[in-house]
Amino acid sequence: MKDLSNTPPKGTLTFRKPVREDGAAIWSLISDCKPLDENSMYCNLLQADHFRDTCVVAELDGEIVGWVSGYLLPNDAETLFVWQVAVSSAARGRGVGGRMLSHLFDRVEREGVRRIQTTITRDNDASWALFTGFAERQDGLIDDQAHFTRDTHFDGLHATEHMVTIDMPAALRRVA
Repeated sequence: MKDLSNTPPKGTLTFRKPVREDGAAIWSLISDCKPLDENSMYCNLLQADHFRDTCVVAELDGEIVGWVSGYLLPNDAETLFVWQVAVSSAARGRGVGGRMLSHLFDRVEREGVRRIQTTITRDNDASWALFTGFAERQDGLIDDQAHFTRDTHFDGLHATEHMVTIDMPAALRRVA
């Protein structure tokens, strides 16, 4: 008989670090979340393996329904750059994106992270809502400025990406 003592009740969302075996499922999730930029499956395998400490998956009944990829900036270990957030249509409306960000920040804050950065195009209302809502719940200070511009960096083929920075005053006070 199978031991179900560690199995969460049906319909429960769980959050965890990814493992490399999750790479294909993560790639598939991102592919299903248009208009997210798709990376190669190999990229997602590397993220789930090499960057697992700064990424999170959300599972619902054993299926990956959410993904946040991130990494610490090479020249600033106090800053987590969030590369991508994906939530399956099966899990939307449950606050999964914000809960994944909170789960991830709680984990990396213990390692000295004091701010989150990401880039967002002006027309991406869902991402603006996700990150401004996260900043408000965390009492974070949010700022943005053009970072990768349409003409200078994207040869006119992609909208300007704005660097969004969320400083966490509470995290900074815990260091002082």
